[in-house]
Amino acid sequence: MPQLILYHDYSRQDVQEIFDQEAKFTPGAGTWGLHVIVRLPRRRHDYVFFVTFGQRQADHEFDEGITSEGVFRWQSQPSQRLADSMVKEFIAHDDAKNSIYLFLRTAETRAGMLVPYTYLGRLRYLNHDRDRQQPVYFTWQILDWSLPEEIRARIYLSYESEPFALAYVESRDTLVEVPVPTSSVRQVGLKTVEYIARPQHDYAEQDARNRRLGLAGEEAVLQREKATLRAAGRNHLAQMVTHVAKLEGDGAGYDIKSYTLNGEQTFIEVKTTRGGVQTPFYLSRLEAGFSGEHADSYYLYRVFEFNEDTSSGKYFVTKGDLSVHFCLEPLQYKVVPVMQIRPQGD
Repeated sequence: MPQLILYHDYSRQDVQEIFDQEAKFTPGAGTWGLHVIVRLPRRRHDYVFFVTFGQRQADHEFDEGITSEGVFRWQSQPSQRLADSMVKEFIAHDDAKNSIYLFLRTAETRAGMLVPYTYLGRLRYLNHDRDRQQPVYFTWQILDWSLPEEIRARIYLSYESEPFALAYVESRDTLVEVPVPTSSVRQVGLKTVEYIARPQHDYAEQDARNRRLGLAGEEAVLQREKATLRAAGRNHLAQMVTHVAKLEGDGAGYDIKSYTLNGEQTFIEVKTTRGGVQTPFYLSRLEAGFSGEHADSYYLYRVFEFNEDTSSGKYFVTKGDLSVHFCLEPLQYKVVPVMQIRPQGD
């Protein structure tokens, strides 16, 4: 029986044998032999996507692609509308709870031979175009994206260019504070013009891997803290502001030690992204715990739309226990193998 291995090639029958051993496979027909979108049995919100670039269905020619960052432009079936239940499921997809598996080929046949699908990984919803339907236009992030160059060449995948990558960054010479956002817009969708122009990276995933970005954001906040104290005539306090994360690493539970104008010590955690205000961010158990234990003096600076070259962007500040202000979604669990002894019935 085949096993699911990242970047390996599979036929439709191989994929069916992995996910649905009880089904009967019929080449070119039925769920596994024909459908592009396959809902997995007994896993209501889990799907397999079979994607072939350049396909045509009736009068519709699919226009899909992948960037070098693993951002996947995808279109639903031409008959599907924004109000369809399956489309709503895709918009509400939570990759921490359910999985969408992407199997891709860049052509149906090559040199007269049927081309297999390559498994590229699971998908995370990024956004959709709220103006267009039949089909509905989505962008997804391919999780754990690290496609080797030899695999990319073997499957004849050409990356899309990303002309939007720098267009959204405005020129600024300072960090600008904005009000704390009151609700998430992650799954509202974008107007067509926004959908085309707005960067579609999975910034949260990128930010987690980019230590340089994090340090640049911390340094920008550090300098702003010092400048605020100096402007108030608290030069002695400004001299004591410390970049703790640079000195000690990530073990302290916060990044910067600073002070109020009254001389009270504060602990500042900085989370920086090139993306927008609603970009999710990762939080360690240590950071979450520290914010709860020091709620009266703990501040989160969420820096967004950050330009590393000019150390500029926007930010908002929240004070106190982060679990009160944000919805914290656990991505991993530690399982302790301790048997629970249940009382015997009479």
